[in-house]
Amino acid sequence: MPFDHEKLDVYHAAIDFIARANTIIEQLPRGRGYLTDQLQRASLSIVLNIAEGAGKYSAADKGVFYVRAKASAMESAAVLDVCAKLQLTPIAVIAENKSLLSRIVQMLTKLIKSRHSRSPEPERVLVPVPASLPVPVPVPEPGF
Repeated sequence: MPFDHEKLDVYHAAIDFIARANTIIEQLPRGRGYLTDQLQRASLSIVLNIAEGAGKYSAADKGVFYVRAKASAMESAAVLDVCAKLQLTPIAVIAENKSLLSRIVQMLTKLIKSRHSRSPEPERVLVPVPASLPVPVPVPEPGF
């Protein structure tokens, strides 16, 4: 019996991206550990946040994790931009992987929007507040 996240196409696309990111990482020259670390963390974060979101019960909780996954996909794309600018990775490889990330972002956006539309804001009910009641004035006792 598959886990909930394993039923999501976006999860499988994110797993595919991790494998591709790993290939890019292996081809980065020494001295670029900061890029390696960032791409590893961001690509793994996409997958983990999708899985964690799928395991939540409320639409709002799911949405929080899908938003995080989307942010990690955007971060991964930015790392690829840096690799391209520094001429560390062929442009064709960057384009192919950014295309996959774009697809992941689109799928996550749809998931986020579908979760948001399922949990509308609770209706606010205005309760009328009674007008101020007159404050009783103390009556002096006789003899004072």
